[in-house]
Amino acid sequence: MQNADYQPISCTFHDRLEDYSLRGATLPISYFQDDILITAEARIADVLAQNGADFAILALTNGSTVLVRLDKLVSVNGFQMPMA
Repeated sequence: MQNADYQPISCTFHDRLEDYSLRGATLPISYFQDDILITAEARIADVLAQNGADFAILALTNGSTVLVRLDKLVSVNGFQMPMA
C-alpha cells in the first residue's frame, strides 16, 4: 500500500536524520501524532523507507519506541524540518 499523501522531506534534512541515527545521541524531537504536537527526548534508532514513505524509529527515554513518518517531524535538535 502506498502513502499517497506523503510529502517528501528535503534530502539535506534526511541526511541529517541519518547522521543523528549513526551517532546515537538523545535529542529533543518534535513531531505530530494524530494532529497533536509531541515534544520528546529521543534517540533516532533508524531511518527507513516503507510503503512509499520514509519513517524514523524513535527510541524514547522511557524505553518505548515510536514510528514517525518523516513528514510529521517538526524539528530535531533545534533544526526546523523544511519540506522538499
